[in-house]
Amino acid sequence: MNTLVRTATSPWPPGEPRGPWTLALLGLLLLLCALWAAGQGAYGLPLRELPTLLWGALTSGAEAARSGPELVFFNIRLPRLLLGVAAGAGLGLAGALMQGLFRNPLADPGLIGVSSGAALAAGFTIVLGATWLPDLPRALGSWPLVLMAFAGGLAVTALIYLLSHSEGGTRVGLMLLAGIAVNALAGAGLGLLNFLATDEQLRNLQFWLLGSLGGARWSAVLLVSGITAVALGIGLRLAGALNALALGEAQAVMLGVRVEGLKRLCIVVTALAVGAITATTGIVGFIGLVAPHIVRLLAGPDHRWVLPGAALLGACLVLVADGWARTAFAPAELPLGVITAAVGVPFFLALLRSAHARTL
Repeated sequence: MNTLVRTATSPWPPGEPRGPWTLALLGLLLLLCALWAAGQGAYGLPLRELPTLLWGALTSGAEAARSGPELVFFNIRLPRLLLGVAAGAGLGLAGALMQGLFRNPLADPGLIGVSSGAALAAGFTIVLGATWLPDLPRALGSWPLVLMAFAGGLAVTALIYLLSHSEGGTRVGLMLLAGIAVNALAGAGLGLLNFLATDEQLRNLQFWLLGSLGGARWSAVLLVSGITAVALGIGLRLAGALNALALGEAQAVMLGVRVEGLKRLCIVVTALAVGAITATTGIVGFIGLVAPHIVRLLAGPDHRWVLPGAALLGACLVLVADGWARTAFAPAELPLGVITAAVGVPFFLALLRSAHARTL
């Protein structure tokens, strides 16, 4: 199970324990990214003041927030940082799970439809919610959009899973084709909602689709952090089975892996994590594609290191992208999805070129 084919060039010398060193370096990088991102924004916070502000937030909470820096840090900056860490970790983990399940470094959590389903449900809520579901805000308070997007992501993922399931089990190739078709259908529905939307609704919908951590609040932080923590705990337990699956389904079965159960668990964990993240932040693309692949280059293909490493690097990437989004055109704020796509698309094209070169 631990005898894996080395698929990427690593900077570590042969024989070095690359996995633990990679995780240690990524943990240090996450700390540095968090410190840097904490001071970024239209209201800058000097680095020397951050320990005092953080200690005050941990010991006294909102009651201690009296001055401008304390209010900004506790009510705006800290929940935004924590949401960014949780969202990036969840997206990185989901990407690693999908790449392990599909046995393809170009796989992405969007293949199972959770992002497109969440977008379609969010678009329906923004454009038609007041007409078709007028009692929803009164029943759910400020949560209708988040809960509808979360439910939409899970529903579309369940549909794709059912379409790819047959008597012989779940066929990964059929799941990929079903995902492409259902994603296209969700895109068509979203296009119809764009056509029906008013100018204000269209602006709100487009802003949500581009992704942002600007709406971070403590309730959202608790929701995403809790689901990401559970997903990470389950995902780490799947590392050995994913290592066996990398050898092929038949070999994994011979090694004692319940392949069908593994597939279901990977899909459920990914759908829950990405659904919760997308529902609270909008669509943040390419983190799930880029983070696992970079970790695989550094630590090798062993999922014992790829899964936690992708979570750490995903958190770093989201924090850096969000910090840049807040400062590039301050006081205006760029959508987070614009930055992740601007970085992720060239990386994705480089992966395609590299994959094509290896097949020649």
